[in-house]
Amino acid sequence: MNPHLTSKTAVVTGASRGIGLATVRALTAEGVRVVGGARTITPELEDTGAHTVPADLSTAEGVATLMSGALDRLGGIDLLVNNVGGEDNMEPRGFLDADDAQWSRVLDLNLLSAVRATRAALPSLIERRGSIVNVSSISAREPTVGLIAYSAAKAALTSLGKSLAREFGPKGVRVNTVSPGAVNTFIWADPAGLGGKVAAQAGLDHATFFQRLPQDFGIATGRITEPEEVAALIVFLLSDLARNLTGADHLIDGGTLTAL
Repeated sequence: MNPHLTSKTAVVTGASRGIGLATVRALTAEGVRVVGGARTITPELEDTGAHTVPADLSTAEGVATLMSGALDRLGGIDLLVNNVGGEDNMEPRGFLDADDAQWSRVLDLNLLSAVRATRAALPSLIERRGSIVNVSSISAREPTVGLIAYSAAKAALTSLGKSLAREFGPKGVRVNTVSPGAVNTFIWADPAGLGGKVAAQAGLDHATFFQRLPQDFGIATGRITEPEEVAALIVFLLSDLARNLTGADHLIDGGTLTAL
């Protein structure tokens, strides 16, 4: 099936690695002209052929830099993927261990980056009857102990998507959310990432923890999701193949969550 994306334009945040990088690759493969924004422009992102804008998307100034740069390069925006998220030095911590500064950092990156990027893109998206995908997390539905600020921010992001879909659907803009479970990115696969810190707390070496992760997390398929699989779902939701899908939260977690 043809997603009819050739000659469209897109902005992807958090594009340097993981889900964001996989999404840039998938969109460019469909003939989309993409601007990828990230604090650090990696060689892998450069190799996609996408336009790149270095920017700290946890700040209002960084988002403004990305969006103005994207509009200058693309002339208008058809598609927006609010993917950037997580936090610097992501690690499990209790509620009493997270101060206001920590909460602000997490909310800025995981929620307000999407608010700011969407606000900047909407005039163009309305004109072009475009589409938005926000990348949330299953932590929005089942808050994770030790990642309380992250879970709260992702729950707010999921709610934001539904509100935007209701307000701007009549103006031709679709807004959907993708909520991955564990994905094979640096967050879990890198010993220096969150996975390594969770393993240490459990008294395990990272290799053992990572091997056992599907079983310990209750993933029905017996494996974690690949970034390319999330990217494929994002591309589908952005495309005309999903033209009557909006305001929905789409899980891609290998059957981790079982609640109705």
